[in-house]
Formats: sequence, C-alpha cells, structure tokens
Amino acid sequence: MAAAMTARRRELTAPIRWARDGAAEIVAALGSKTGLSTETSENAKEVALVFGNEATGLTNEELGLCRIPITIPTNPDYASLNLGAAVQVMCYELRLAVLDPGKPLQSQQPEFEHAAFDDIQRLYAHLEEALTETGFLNPAQPKRLMPRLRRLFDRAGLEKDEVNILRGMLTSFKTPHPNPSSPVPNAPNKKS
Repeated sequence: MAAAMTARRRELTAPIRWARDGAAEIVAALGSKTGLSTETSENAKEVALVFGNEATGLTNEELGLCRIPITIPTNPDYASLNLGAAVQVMCYELRLAVLDPGKPLQSQQPEFEHAAFDDIQRLYAHLEEALTETGFLNPAQPKRLMPRLRRLFDRAGLEKDEVNILRGMLTSFKTPHPNPSSPVPNAPNKKS
C-alpha cells in the first residue's frame, strides 16, 4: 500500500483524506490494533508514505501510483510543509491511530444526565448532617473529612440518579425501615 502526501487538490485521483483519517485507514488495512508490524517475514504487510520534494511536491504521475492521497490540514496560504515536519506529523498521526483505532469505549456507553451543581451541594449538606447525627463527624473537630468526601465524589462525576440514590440511603439511615427478609432481633427460635 502506498499513501501519497500532497498539499494540492488534483484531478483524477482518489478522494483526498485528512492526515488523521488516512493514518486510521492505513492502520486498519494493516490489521494491527496493537502496533505497526515489525515483522520481516514474507507475511509482513508494507506501507509506503510517499513524500515529494519540498519545492514542487509529487508529480501527478507519482500521485497516481499511490492508493491513498493524504493531506495535512494547514493554513491554505501556507499549505506546504517542509519534509521533516510532514514526516513528523504523519508519524504522530499513525501512532495515534495505532493507540486509538476507534471510538473510545466511553463514547459507546449510553449517556446519563450528570448531577447539577446545586444537587451535589445538597448531597454534601445531607451527608454532613447524617454523619454528624450518627457521631461519625465531630463538628468541633471535623479534621478534613468533608473535603476528602467531596473530592471522592467529585472524582466519580456523579450522575443525577446516583445523587438521588445516595440521598435516599442517607434518609433511610436516619429512619430505618425493617427488612421483612432479615431475622427479627430477639425473636424466639422456632424449632420443629
């Protein structure tokens, strides 16, 4: 496979790809998701990145011999890069494509509504109140408990439903309801 680097639109060529798209296409064609092959066997797939000289670039004939025309997005007034810069940009794009050949897994997950700032602040107030009532937090000597708990929950990036679950738990700790499936304390054992 040969990929031609060009700064100019040409007639009678395959559609020109941006450097990032071209790099992803090259990596996909190699079938490598863990890195570009360093095999030297007969089965190794080869790719040529074809760069023209800095003064005139590739000829139409040279470009026509390559399967993928690629361009680096630059300022249209200064579209030509020096050879070293163009090689460096393409190596960078190829490395990115190898490390991340598709969408991140997080973007394939369904989106949930993040909790609003005010809802999170109410959670913190509720948490502080519950911790004080249970004696876990001493308001006279709070140390750094609440800032640490805030940092813990902030790292989690709470969603609206998660804030509601936590607040429901705090409320239930304040007024516990018996669980019908749990044994009743001090109940006589019935043995047959």
